[in-house]
Amino acid sequence: MTTERNPRAGRRAFLAGTAAGLAVGAGAGAGLVWAAGRRASGGAPAVISGREVGTTWKIQTSWPGGVGLEVFKAWCASIVEKTSGELAFEGYGANELVGEFQLFDALRRGNIQAMNSFTQYWSGRIPAAVFLAAYPLGLRQPHEWEVFYYGLGGLEMAREIYAPFGMYYLGPVRHGANIIHSKKPIRSISDFRDLRLRMPGGMVAELFQAAGAKTTMLPGSEILDALANDVIDAADYVGPAVNLALGFQKVAKYVSMGPPGFMSIYQPVDLMDITVALESWRALSAGMQSFLEDEVRIYSQQHHVTIERADQAAWEKFGDAGVEVSRLSDEDVTAFTKLAVPRWFAWANRDPDAARVFRTHLDYMMSGTLGYVTPEMIQGFRLNT
Repeated sequence: MTTERNPRAGRRAFLAGTAAGLAVGAGAGAGLVWAAGRRASGGAPAVISGREVGTTWKIQTSWPGGVGLEVFKAWCASIVEKTSGELAFEGYGANELVGEFQLFDALRRGNIQAMNSFTQYWSGRIPAAVFLAAYPLGLRQPHEWEVFYYGLGGLEMAREIYAPFGMYYLGPVRHGANIIHSKKPIRSISDFRDLRLRMPGGMVAELFQAAGAKTTMLPGSEILDALANDVIDAADYVGPAVNLALGFQKVAKYVSMGPPGFMSIYQPVDLMDITVALESWRALSAGMQSFLEDEVRIYSQQHHVTIERADQAAWEKFGDAGVEVSRLSDEDVTAFTKLAVPRWFAWANRDPDAARVFRTHLDYMMSGTLGYVTPEMIQGFRLNT
């Protein structure tokens, strides 16, 4: 007989002790030693943080370092206490178990039980994934993505789309806008012509190709070396705090962003997610499943605000390092929008799932609530379904 524990028991302690949790995360990153993972058949149970553990999941993130990795490892380390030992997460940074772009296959093979990756990475396999994360000139503020996922059916659609791959899309994890680091100034759309630019692939890469850039796809852990060795001229990657920790200011003295209030025109709310192997998900109790669904929403908020807080100090340090920050103009936004609209529809028409997700976005963006898109902007374009 299995005894059900209350998985919510440690929630109040976590919310009240974020700073302590981050200290645990730093310890985890510095060499927290975990016991053996799952309980072997007929063997002794695993012991983690002094607790006997019923089930242990290996979960790898795409974060290679900085505050993103710290808050991820802190969260992973907290799970065993919150669940009173019913479940534990072994948290790993980028490339610690498998290559960053091998996470999808590793999850399907059972090498890991969960992944915390950038949703955009899988748009080549799942075209709809391009609309499950921020894309050029689409939804622009964090609360708009909350509305999409938790108010307009986005979460249910994502789970239906991932299920045929043997995966359960547990929930989105947000942080701030992406910025571009470059070795020469980028002050307008014309400056992207012939620029050798790292991008995450998908529609984002196609947008900058249309603006004349020569894009390449690299994992975050390889960007610094590529800039330092003159393999690329510029690179998009997350926000200032993480990029500062990775050392981008040492090799790229310019940062380019969108206009004030629109920090990034192409990924203004960069989204990651927690995705779980469907078999591992189904093995959990109903109470544990409910706990994790709530927990990911809490983690997403903490992840976002912790990184945003660190970003404020990072801007000053970029200035001290001699980094020049420039912003694109409203006219540049208009020019990029003209390039983006046909790519919205091209990607949406790749398969019915992509069209279904984009239709939800489009209706929202054309509504009186947002008004980002007018009928004139999409005249001549249509969805196939």
